[in-house]
Amino acid sequence: MKKIVTIIGARPQIIKASALSRAISKNYSNSLTEIIVHTGQHYDHNMSAIFFDELGIPKPHYNLNVGSSSHGKQTAVMIEGLEEILIKEQPHAMVVYGDTNSTLAGAIAASKLNIPVVHIEAGLRSFNKTMPEEINRIMCDHVSTLLFSPTKAGFDNLVNEGFNPNNNAPYSFDNPNIVHSGDVMYDNSLYFSTLSDQKTTLLEDLNLTKDSFILCTIHRNHNTDDSKRLTAIFKALHHITKQHNTTIILPLHPRTKKLMRSNIDKEVLENIKENTNIQIIEPVSFLEMIALEKNANLIITDSGGVQKEAYFFKKPCVILRPETEWVELVDNGTAIIVDADYDKIIDGTNMFLNTTSTLTFPSLFGDGKTAEYICEEIINL
Repeated sequence: MKKIVTIIGARPQIIKASALSRAISKNYSNSLTEIIVHTGQHYDHNMSAIFFDELGIPKPHYNLNVGSSSHGKQTAVMIEGLEEILIKEQPHAMVVYGDTNSTLAGAIAASKLNIPVVHIEAGLRSFNKTMPEEINRIMCDHVSTLLFSPTKAGFDNLVNEGFNPNNNAPYSFDNPNIVHSGDVMYDNSLYFSTLSDQKTTLLEDLNLTKDSFILCTIHRNHNTDDSKRLTAIFKALHHITKQHNTTIILPLHPRTKKLMRSNIDKEVLENIKENTNIQIIEPVSFLEMIALEKNANLIITDSGGVQKEAYFFKKPCVILRPETEWVELVDNGTAIIVDADYDKIIDGTNMFLNTTSTLTFPSLFGDGKTAEYICEEIINL
């Protein structure tokens, strides 16, 4: 029996971890024991705890309750807490997801203790090192033993950074194994799609019908903390609803809600408040988010995860960032990068809403069994 410690701390990681926990429970309970550690990086109930109940994820064995702080302080407190847990539990490996401070802290703590790091979502690059997430993912990759990239582009990034794709076992952080594995979030989207239909009433509650609205999410501090960028985004959303006489549904992230009053031009903010076609709602659960994604006719977002989910559900996506880690979506023509540029947001939206051609969504993210494959590789480590 091998023991792994799984590190989660933010909403996306909680969701991603459900795929691996589900695979272990269903197929590998005699081979793998999972200890879940929640760093508490996201501490708002609506953005964290509710997902454990909704997704059936085992409750964490530990919670560090670090809360919000500066990058340095938050990461340092996590490392201290994780080190104590790792010394106590003595796992065979640590599993980390994505690119948060929790990911970085876990990678540092485990590698210092010579515990193999398993990085799920390895190799993703925005090539923008002003993003904290870019620093986190690069540093985590370079101390990991098993690196599972969801895409071929991510795998190629690792090779370009010097990783040897032909390494042979036994693997270590000096002799890592890099794999194009597919995406655990595709596993989840398939699994939870039916559950979403059964358990959510959000569409009925909001009086929405299929393909009758645009879904928008805005949460990255690059957008929320910059008055010029946030104003341009909301000004464009207002214009789009008027031009196309359409509804935009905006589940409001706590950071965006906090900064709207101070960082949006007063006239634009007043227009938004008076615009009945922009429905600003509270943060939604994962199953409710799936319902919105499945039934929207277009998605506008600065979230990397939502970009992928748009693709999973065959929806065009307008990306409110200057770059994306999911370059395959743009190359495929089903997503467009518009940054926070007022004209580009409108043009990109018009392109998808007015197109008469049929978009295609070839399989890019595996076969829906990525979590099982990762479990096998961990067992064989």
